Amino acid sequence: MGKIPSYSEALEILKKYNKEDFHIQHGETVGYVMRYFAKKYDPDNVDFWQIVGLLHDLDFEMYPEEHCVKQVELMKSEGLDESIIYSTTSHGYGLTGTESKPEKQMEKILFAADELTGIVGAAALMRPSKSTLDMELKSLKKKFKDKKFAAGCSRDVIKQGAENLGWELDELLNETLEAMKEMERGQ
Repeated sequence: MGKIPSYSEALEILKKYNKEDFHIQHGETVGYVMRYFAKKYDPDNVDFWQIVGLLHDLDFEMYPEEHCVKQVELMKSEGLDESIIYSTTSHGYGLTGTESKPEKQMEKILFAADELTGIVGAAALMRPSKSTLDMELKSLKKKFKDKKFAAGCSRDVIKQGAENLGWELDELLNETLEAMKEMERGQ
């Protein structure tokens, strides 16, 4: 059994392999979104969900062509537990060379919410307030439907993620938006 790091230890691991502020901020955002969902669906494992979200793209900056594959080696070299390795790599199932399929609810939420945080964040930056706090679901839905907006964020992956969870797309959009509002409020 490997190590399950504290949040601060996980952040140091993330920063070891990621130097760009964008990638570090993305990890922190997805980590917080996962924490939000864990409070609702797995309150005994909130810290674990957050660490999985924080570390989910550990290899992306340095090894984008080997995303979710190189991560296994990096995480093993850090002595991380197999549960973290499997859960983080599962968000690339069907998209990268990973064999890890999202099976647990946490893994399905990570798969669904990862790309969506990019759309929510980009939509917030387009607002006069530069904030999610005054964003409504209908505004997010409008941006989501515009395939040219935040074009690098796959709508198909997000839709597939909602379907894998058995959720309506609006539920996923709304809950992820609420998670990011909570993060922005510092809760």
